[in-house]
Amino acid sequence: MMRRLALTAVVSLAALSAAAPAATAAAGPLPLPLPLSLFQEEDGGTHLTVVITGSGNPEADGRYELECEPAGGTHPVARQACERLAQLEGEDADPFAPVPADAMCTQQYGGPATARITGTLQGRRIDSAFDRSNGCEIGRWNSLRPVLPNVR
Repeated sequence: MMRRLALTAVVSLAALSAAAPAATAAAGPLPLPLPLSLFQEEDGGTHLTVVITGSGNPEADGRYELECEPAGGTHPVARQACERLAQLEGEDADPFAPVPADAMCTQQYGGPATARITGTLQGRRIDSAFDRSNGCEIGRWNSLRPVLPNVR
């Protein structure tokens, strides 16, 4: 029984090996794989999308693009925002990290403003949400001014 099974497997493999080149020749060459660089950030620079809602200031609410080195995009104060991000690089705290679950935060409400920042910061992927629901969240928001607007 084992010999029959082994013989069947060898014959099947031989038949498939002979058929594959013929099928490939009829269908044409296989496409070449795309280079991995097409799916990666090209330079490790900074390109962030900042979306702000509920700030109470129609001029602050909206979607902004921020690019650094050189500063540009649609962010209203791109140069100052890029300077702040560069300053934060030297600090130990990560302003994009969420508030730890065990953090003790003051129970103050800073308003309904929310923000989301996505993109890359010096080649590092960023996807971070912000609000002003308590003292810790207000502190996170304020640490990113002027990337995020001054709201009251």
